[in-house]
Amino acid sequence: MPATALAVLTLAVSPARAQDDPAPAAEGGASFFQAFFWSDDLLGLAIIWLLIIASFISLGLTLVFVMRYRRVNLLPDDTQSGIEKFLSAKQYREAIAFANNDPSYLGRITASALNEAGNGYAAMERALEESGDAEATRILRPIEILNVMGNIAPMLGLFGTVYGMIVAFQTLVDAGGGADPVELAAGISTALVTTFWGLVVAIPALASYAVVRNKIDAITAEGLVQAEQLIKPFRPSRKKRSSSDK
Repeated sequence: MPATALAVLTLAVSPARAQDDPAPAAEGGASFFQAFFWSDDLLGLAIIWLLIIASFISLGLTLVFVMRYRRVNLLPDDTQSGIEKFLSAKQYREAIAFANNDPSYLGRITASALNEAGNGYAAMERALEESGDAEATRILRPIEILNVMGNIAPMLGLFGTVYGMIVAFQTLVDAGGGADPVELAAGISTALVTTFWGLVVAIPALASYAVVRNKIDAITAEGLVQAEQLIKPFRPSRKKRSSSDK
């Protein structure tokens, strides 16, 4: 749609330019700041700077999530070794207390399984699976903001595009079809710059969301495997199973 609108505007402006004497070339083009960070229209300027601010927020959140959801934070080696130490010494109460006081992903899901030890190994496995899903959802929830920003930014940029084209066409109508190209350029510039910044926000945000989410999925899957290994001592042996069947 923007390309079609620009073509229509070009055809409309060409006759007016042909009637006028060729204007001398401008001594200096618009500055970089004016081209990408400024608009003479107040609403267009607001959209541009809203998207610019959103781009910095998206970058900051990405850095926060990358640092927060590292493997060393979700699956600390101290957590695994601490629980293993207590379980190997058959200090089950100490192992449960240690896991309950550990805020990491591995500590929380292992604690939920150990707390079901009195109900049998099947109950421990079930608790581990349920808590693993719940904890993974809790961890993933904050990064959804990157997904939201990545989807809203192009829509906001498209809004600026449509608004800029409306302004450009209105300028053409007010001039009776012979508008000065310089006057039309303001609306067209707003349309293009808002589209540009919408993409600048959306592309890194969606890419960061995908990378961080895949990283979290991989770490949480590894955490479930580690937790299953930790509760393995509670699994009934084959001899006990066969004797209970008899």
